[in-house]
Amino acid sequence: MTSDPRAEVAWPGGGGDADEELFLEGPKPRGFELARALRIFVELIRGFRVLHFVGPCATVFGSARFGEDHPYYALGREVGSALARAGFTVMTGGGPGLMEAANRGAREAHGTSIGCNIQLPVEQRPNPYLDVMVEFRYFFVRKLMLVKYSYGFVALPGGFGTVDEIFETLTLIQTGKIRDYPVVLLGTEYWKPLVDFMRDTMEKQGTILGEDLSRFVVTDSPNEAVAKIREAALGKFGVRVGSRIRPSRLLRERGHAGVRP
Repeated sequence: MTSDPRAEVAWPGGGGDADEELFLEGPKPRGFELARALRIFVELIRGFRVLHFVGPCATVFGSARFGEDHPYYALGREVGSALARAGFTVMTGGGPGLMEAANRGAREAHGTSIGCNIQLPVEQRPNPYLDVMVEFRYFFVRKLMLVKYSYGFVALPGGFGTVDEIFETLTLIQTGKIRDYPVVLLGTEYWKPLVDFMRDTMEKQGTILGEDLSRFVVTDSPNEAVAKIREAALGKFGVRVGSRIRPSRLLRERGHAGVRP
């Protein structure tokens, strides 16, 4: 695995999708729009059926561009392991870098490791530490799955995608679309400029409130991050970590052989 964070990062799924570009270019013939709506519906149902049985999750966001020898990789591996030991299924975007690190940590701690991959123009296999992998065509469907099944969120250092995931999750909490699940930014030095911008510019300009800055915590300690998630999950939300919904034979549902009871 390359240690160069600038190296091109590839993902599973095949070449560029001209069909999706057309979908996002504005109004199209009604038949085209209906076909895409049905495709999105099928992708949603497929994600629901696969992830329904994986148990209470914690989602870890992070860059695909940090290699195994980077300190952030070790941090991701440690938080993945700590989450698994606390009884959570560890969910990531399923790719390389810090996503792989969190999945690897979960696997090494004998926990359950889940990946929600996205199809992008350049191919690469998902990371090898996944018990269950679901691949999505649409970013918004993938992001829905990363939020829907989780009771806490850890953001390791990352780029546009990671920052997008952080702010979308915080917006859902801020607007009451989801409950106030813990959001932890792991890596104080990396996240300091962003936190400073939120405090010194956004809050001062009135685009966010002071209370919005309390919707997340920043730390360098994986154990502190996991403790906050576990405390909220068990105390505030009444989650039974390690519990899982049983599949229905009537609906032809199946659990996952790689998911540990």
